[in-house]
Amino acid sequence: MRRTRENPEVHAGSMADIAFLLLIFFLVTTTIQTDVGLDRKLPSDDVINHIDVNERNVLRISLNKNDELFVEDRVLNIDRLKQQAIAFLDNGGATENQIFCDYCKGARDPKSSDNPQKAIISFSSDRDASYGTYVTMQDQLAQAYRELRNREAQRLYGQDFAAMEDKFYAAETKAAEKAALKINLERIREMFPMNITEAELNVQSQKVSQ
Repeated sequence: MRRTRENPEVHAGSMADIAFLLLIFFLVTTTIQTDVGLDRKLPSDDVINHIDVNERNVLRISLNKNDELFVEDRVLNIDRLKQQAIAFLDNGGATENQIFCDYCKGARDPKSSDNPQKAIISFSSDRDASYGTYVTMQDQLAQAYRELRNREAQRLYGQDFAAMEDKFYAAETKAAEKAALKINLERIREMFPMNITEAELNVQSQKVSQ
């Protein structure tokens, strides 16, 4: 009598363990995409900050619904925004001793900003403008400040401002070194304070000497 062969059973007892290990592997190694954002405090609709400032110390930037960038009512390619901001911040147009900028390397145009402490970048954006363009514009402005701060940090302390910040926040940096770095960082920030606002400005009239 012919004996029928039984199909061998597949032992699946360890399959659950293998699947669990693979799940842990993918959870640990997978990079999860996060939204890109900006750490900025924007003015609310209820409370608008009014700032008194001379027109020459304001660089007006606007972004329309078509993602077109305007600087002082003129269309500008967003890739050129950093250099435009640097020229404005580093202008040093004041001639009075009390506000003269002796470290500025700009054109010293009397119709542009007096010094970096008084220079304000005023920005407005249409609600229909794309968020990606808005972030790119903000990044260009941040790069302008970073480049100027790095320049002065190199001149005064022989290292970039960004490197000084990294060392200040590093866990291995000793307390005494952090205290010295804090003083140096604050000095550079005072030389080129990041004055970017979306608040309403009260612009004062001015006379420019010829």
